Amino acid sequence: MATPRLNSVKRIEQQFHTGEEPVMVMCSDVNIYVCKYMRSSATAFKLACEFIGAKLAKAWQLNSPDIALVHIHPNHWEKMNLSHNLSAPSIGFCWMDGVVDITPSTYAIVPATPEMLGQLMKIALFDFWVANEDRNANNANLMYDVAQEQLVSIDYGCIFNTATFESPLSQLTTTDTILWSDLFSHLLKGADRQSILVIADRLRVNYEDCIQQSRSIVAEVLADMPQDWKVPSTVVSEKMCQLFDSQWTSQVWENFTECLNENIG
Repeated sequence: MATPRLNSVKRIEQQFHTGEEPVMVMCSDVNIYVCKYMRSSATAFKLACEFIGAKLAKAWQLNSPDIALVHIHPNHWEKMNLSHNLSAPSIGFCWMDGVVDITPSTYAIVPATPEMLGQLMKIALFDFWVANEDRNANNANLMYDVAQEQLVSIDYGCIFNTATFESPLSQLTTTDTILWSDLFSHLLKGADRQSILVIADRLRVNYEDCIQQSRSIVAEVLADMPQDWKVPSTVVSEKMCQLFDSQWTSQVWENFTECLNENIG
């Protein structure tokens, strides 16, 4: 499905004081989006990673905010003291109500059930596959949807080993991942070792399906990525091809299971 292209309809409502300084704005579909934008004239590799990661997360059927490409009207930047490219679209993540950011002080609100553990293990495997170096014990990049009882995966700007397009993918280490976190330890309380291995067995079958679903959207990703971001489609295509290399996918699974075993004791 093609990525929606929207326009802002009113002035930016809020700026978040995090690394990428995203902004909140209402858009032409009458939804609110948290938008990350091109901050200079340089090639926007991290925006490309956000876009690719969000698309692949949906292919994996992870619970992740819907995205759109958002043109923020120049007048709507009023009073925002930010460097930005006025013509290039931002990537917008649809605002979700009823969610809680997972932090070192809030992770215990997530129920310690096998279902929650399975969700986190799948997110962890996804991160191993896309080499996401930004979801770890200190920075979960997760929210918890209280009503739906689901983990919500966010933030993909550091996939491909922190937006490294010029070098081959490299494996994560245990301490680089969400498996090395208080949240994972908390969720382990709701399952014994045998239950964890059953979840892993199911995930092994699902892994192959997720890879095939991801492969089917590569053309869509290449077609939808804004040219204004100045990321050559050949570079993106070559990088995405590495994800589907049989040696890479096999090594990812081996690494994931080794790290899993290290952390379940």
